[in-house]
Amino acid sequence: MVKAAPQTAVDHLVVDRYTDLVGPSNEMLGPVKDGGRIEYLTVPGCWGPMITPSIRSGHEVTLPVLVEGARVGDAVALHVETLEQLSRATTSGTHTGWEGRFISDPFVARICPTCRDAGRHFLYPDTYLDGIGEGAVRCSACHSEIIPFHMVEGYTMVFDEEKGIGVTVAPERAQELARSAREWVVLQEHSTQHPIVALGKADLVGTMTRCRISAGNLGSIPAIDLPSSHNCGDFGAFLVGAEHEFAVTEEQLEMRTDVHMDIDSVRQGSVVIVPVKVDGAGIYAGDVHAMIGDGEVAVHTTDISARLVVRVEVIKGLELDGPILLPPADDLPFLAKPFTADEVARGKTLAEANRTTLEGPVLPIQVLGSGPFINAAVDNGVARAAKLLGMTVDEVKNRATISGAVEIGRLPGFVQVNLLAPRDRLDRMGVLHLVEAMYGAAAGW
Repeated sequence: MVKAAPQTAVDHLVVDRYTDLVGPSNEMLGPVKDGGRIEYLTVPGCWGPMITPSIRSGHEVTLPVLVEGARVGDAVALHVETLEQLSRATTSGTHTGWEGRFISDPFVARICPTCRDAGRHFLYPDTYLDGIGEGAVRCSACHSEIIPFHMVEGYTMVFDEEKGIGVTVAPERAQELARSAREWVVLQEHSTQHPIVALGKADLVGTMTRCRISAGNLGSIPAIDLPSSHNCGDFGAFLVGAEHEFAVTEEQLEMRTDVHMDIDSVRQGSVVIVPVKVDGAGIYAGDVHAMIGDGEVAVHTTDISARLVVRVEVIKGLELDGPILLPPADDLPFLAKPFTADEVARGKTLAEANRTTLEGPVLPIQVLGSGPFINAAVDNGVARAAKLLGMTVDEVKNRATISGAVEIGRLPGFVQVNLLAPRDRLDRMGVLHLVEAMYGAAAGW
């Protein structure tokens, strides 16, 4: 049962408190009015929580917020109005779990082996930082070094004042930043994670990149308590049959909302439409990145603190298994872009010359899918699209192939199934007004 005292709904709510688990047992803030705004002050998602054994997830996300009028079987559109980077530096890199310091999954169930051997409490141990580097994470009870992950090859990145360019720094500078890591990361008061910049990693030096801030985790809580980093079909698969308390069955994993997306198009100007699987929806945010390449092949990227403002809109009766994304028009694949009036005219002429009537107006939509590996994620996304649009699976496959695309959000298994869908199908779903507001009414039909 959702924990929330009845309150009057508000137009604007600021959220600066955090959790590692998401689901029905969450403390819920709000409610916020349908049409109101939620302002999140997020903290880094991956590496900071990963080196903090008391956090039971690979992410530290905000507490969820109730949305007035959202009921199970509805959907909530999240209009991303503001996404502003706060961190001035971050550290990231590839990882491996430290054997003997976790049960089944180093993202979820971390332990202190010394305390376990001594017969003391050893699961989710409290820790403190003593200096910098991987050896700085120490158990508060026995003072052993117990960092759960080793950063195999990592880097420390600084950002310019405009947060438009990032550069990876040399070891001496990385160690300087590590000594005041919390200030560089801009951790909020209520965050419990250790700042990852404290590792002082600098294996990749002098590399420049562009910033393109996006939210890796944004949406509604699942109908079962899950570690926030595992509210998705790929990382969530590691919970199936696990030996820790958050183990689930394959059937229980279907209760997820798939809002740990790591898709770079979940950025300012986008609209994310998410399922309501608990009354009130429980909209939360976190895991914001300064930039992320499609696939996130290193598994991690540049985790940052951010200010994120979304406007919420309840869509009654739109029952979703996972999210729909309306990215900014510039982010659409070539074949999935709306047709121009000239293209429509040429298409009509070609159709008539071949005794064919051109299909009615079509507009872009992205249906997101996830699974333990890429092909499973594609199958999941295609099946969701077929269900929503009233098409066969084969029709969705054909449309996505000739007038769409499948994009890889994250390895091992999160994808965006793009297609140009008939306008009347979008209208029946109740999302046509959102699609037309994003891409314009179909021209020339």
